[in-house]
Amino acid sequence: MKIDRDRWQSERSRLITAYQPRQHPRGLLRQLASHADKTLIRLWRQAALPPSACLIAVGGYGRAELYPGSDLDLLILIDEDIEVNAKSNLEAFIGACWDLGLDVGHAVRSIEHCLKEAAADLTVETALMEARLITGPPQQMNELMTGLYQQRDAAAFFEAKRLEMRQRHLRFDDSPYSLEPHVKESPGGLRDLQLLIWLARAAGMPTTWLELSQVGVLTREECKTLQQAQRLLSMIRISLHRLSERREDRLVFDLQVRVAQDLGIGAHGPRRASEALMQRYYMAAKRVGQMRSILMQLIESYLFDRKAKRIERLDDEFVIRDDMLALKDPRLIENDLSVVFRAFLRTMEHQNLRGMAPDLLRAIWLARPRMDASFRKLAANRAHFMQMLMQGRTITKTLYEMNQWSVLGRYLPEWRRIVGRMQHDLFHVYTVDQHILTVLRNVQRFAMPEHVHEFPLCSEVMANMDKPWRLTIAALYHDIAKGRGGDHSSLGATDVRRFCRAHGVSREDSVLIQWLVEHHLAMSSVAQKQDISDPDVVEQFAKFVTNEERLNALYLLTVADIRGTSPKVWNSWKGKLLEDLYRSTKKMLSGERLSAQHRLDSKRREAIRLLHLVPLLDRDYDAFWNRLDSAYFARHEAIDIAWHTRVLYRQFESEEPVVRARLAPEGGGFQVLVYTTDQAQLFARITRYFDSRSISVQHANIHTLRGARALDSFIVSHPDHEGNYRALLTLVESELKAHLIRNEQLLPPKPGKTSRRSRSFPIQTRVELRPDSSASRFILSLSTSDRSGLLYAIAYTLANRQVQLESARITTLGERVEDTFVIKSDWFSEERARVALETDLLKLLQIP
Repeated sequence: MKIDRDRWQSERSRLITAYQPRQHPRGLLRQLASHADKTLIRLWRQAALPPSACLIAVGGYGRAELYPGSDLDLLILIDEDIEVNAKSNLEAFIGACWDLGLDVGHAVRSIEHCLKEAAADLTVETALMEARLITGPPQQMNELMTGLYQQRDAAAFFEAKRLEMRQRHLRFDDSPYSLEPHVKESPGGLRDLQLLIWLARAAGMPTTWLELSQVGVLTREECKTLQQAQRLLSMIRISLHRLSERREDRLVFDLQVRVAQDLGIGAHGPRRASEALMQRYYMAAKRVGQMRSILMQLIESYLFDRKAKRIERLDDEFVIRDDMLALKDPRLIENDLSVVFRAFLRTMEHQNLRGMAPDLLRAIWLARPRMDASFRKLAANRAHFMQMLMQGRTITKTLYEMNQWSVLGRYLPEWRRIVGRMQHDLFHVYTVDQHILTVLRNVQRFAMPEHVHEFPLCSEVMANMDKPWRLTIAALYHDIAKGRGGDHSSLGATDVRRFCRAHGVSREDSVLIQWLVEHHLAMSSVAQKQDISDPDVVEQFAKFVTNEERLNALYLLTVADIRGTSPKVWNSWKGKLLEDLYRSTKKMLSGERLSAQHRLDSKRREAIRLLHLVPLLDRDYDAFWNRLDSAYFARHEAIDIAWHTRVLYRQFESEEPVVRARLAPEGGGFQVLVYTTDQAQLFARITRYFDSRSISVQHANIHTLRGARALDSFIVSHPDHEGNYRALLTLVESELKAHLIRNEQLLPPKPGKTSRRSRSFPIQTRVELRPDSSASRFILSLSTSDRSGLLYAIAYTLANRQVQLESARITTLGERVEDTFVIKSDWFSEERARVALETDLLKLLQIP
């Protein structure tokens, strides 16, 4: 058996090693299947099983498509009356397979059992459809296949497989554009190609792309497209198995560069090799999705007789057939390409339609090569496109369909360059084109009454916005220049200016749209990186936006953009920062010029109003408020001041730490208040506790009151308790208080774990230390990849350098952090001390 094992492994390794990625993958898959067949036949004969027994390959192995890491799915077909007597022989056969190192999955069944299981289990029926005899009497195999064919309900099989496909797609976010796609199971993957063959087989159609084209089900170009997509996907899957030396079907970050190299795909200009690979993958998956839509509709029409349904005339070009938009004359698009845009307009106008009929989709798809510069310059097409953008409610769905069928990229060449383009910034989880479509969807939801509860202020602003289509165009172009090198905002502004000029947009509207594209990151940057409680910051931003119309549009675009990057990036705290900046700027633009003292007095009055609701009288908290200085009132909201007062007005003389937690008023986390005697390393001690509990800090306010008391407040979150923080509040209060009382020596931070994505696509770490406007404090800005224990490591370093922390703004953008600290130290008068701190932090933040 040792010799057989070596022979099996060496021949298998030889085949895999000899394979060159530029060769057609089908050759390797069949060679591996043939090698497995020969080995199994030899073991089968050694086991001396009954002559009537059959060894059958099912699943992918049944198709003779055996990937390097795939297992061998076997069906042992045996008569019921001899199954017991052959048990020891069967065990010997399976044991020999395992001893040889074959990864087999097997089932021992009679024909009757197979038919019963196939009738009850869709997975079994599907696997048996591709059964292939390895060895044994053919008549047994033929009897099984005949029985399966006779009992199969093709229409029911179609419906069940379509439902199964939809459920599978949902597991992968119903999108082929995952940054780490599953090459087999994701939408547009190999499983979708196999699905089409299963459905064709069930319908009695040919079962290869070439045969389907020969009988007229597919056009020659569609056949070629499917063959090319299958080849690329198979090459990628083979490469994944070879490089990982296991069954790895996910195109994970760790392997993307290596797979690109294995397939001979190199970098080009600013585009990495991995980006080029992923763009090819996404285009192939997109083509599979297109062909899947056409072919499934054709098979559905074949299986379900719909001829009796009435055809309704819509206009001179279109009819409604089976609740789908169809061409009145199949040759219309051949004669007039503008019909393509009118087709999309009709689907927008008739939202009750199920979509476009397969003949219309096919005509649009086949017309792609003719959508050239002259097509883009046609006045009718430009007018139609602007009409779509102004429709509003269904524009996102229409643009998604236009992108899916490659019309949008043909009409807008700048769009075509971003289709399937990855973004390696550690917080976008979509490709550029899908991110933009998501932003457009968010903008559209602001105008829908059914979504008012999500963002009431955005809905209010949108309802009062004049010409909302301008915001649609800005959203369409805000990231369209990603990946070209240079400032994508400026390049995008140039592109959108050209678009506006070509489409007859007035100069006034064009200026607003260009400004939004060029400055779409400005409001986010100010809200998250600057102190928006400072009137000077708000005044500077108000001067920048100049008028309320720009402010409204920029606010809406900013919220839609951040929400469209990743579900993990947006939170209620970011929403509150943007809303506060919007409201403050709006007041300033309306002519309201309030002094800093007036703002502080307003906060005090609002806090007093809230306290009187408890009720608390002024004399109850006067002693506590006497310890609060103007800086405290400037940094905190009135609702937080009232909460601090209710908690501390009787305990502010306490020698023990006071720790209280509550749900954040804006949602999305919880607040923690720490009041104790001021001491060195306090911030580091608190963050050490948070780190030990995997609690993430979103924002921190560090304040020292009169009488050497520290009042620190934090907004935090926990990944395992989102939406259910109440159970955590009491635990944090008791544990953090005990932790502070113990006052244990700080331990050096351990190296934090970074994600695979951060390791694969690291960002440049940045540390900047600069004096503030008064030169009495310093602003420390950090930007790096996120990792566990990062904030404690920073706090520990600051404490070791005897740096006092006054406030901290913790901003996490996906897997990238951008933190800002206001600090001071007696040593900062010396440049050498400042440089030493920057050096320590740079060394700390570098990913090993």
